[in-house]
Amino acid sequence: ADPLKADREVVLEAVRQNGDALQFAADPLKKDRKFVLEAVRQNWVALYHAADHLKADREFVLEAMVQNVDALQFAADPLKADRELVLEAVRQ
Repeated sequence: ADPLKADREVVLEAVRQNGDALQFAADPLKKDRKFVLEAVRQNWVALYHAADHLKADREFVLEAMVQNVDALQFAADPLKADRELVLEAVRQ
C-alpha cells in the first residue's frame, strides 16, 4: 500500500487542491470523522468520498453545508429529505 495515501498532511493538501482527491485516501482516513471534516472544510466536494456513516451524520452534513449548501447533494438519502436541512439549503 502507498504510505502517502495514509499521510494526513499529504491527503489534506491534495484535497485543498481538488476535493475529489479524498477518493484516493486510505480507508481509515475516509472513515475518520475529524479528518474528513477537516478535508470538507478545505473543499466541500470531499464529502462525496466520505464514508457512508459520515454522509448519514446530520451534524457532519450541516458542517459541510456551512462550507457550501450544495454539500447536501452528497448526504445520505434520509438527510436529503430532512426538512430543516433542506430549508437551510434553500435559505442560502
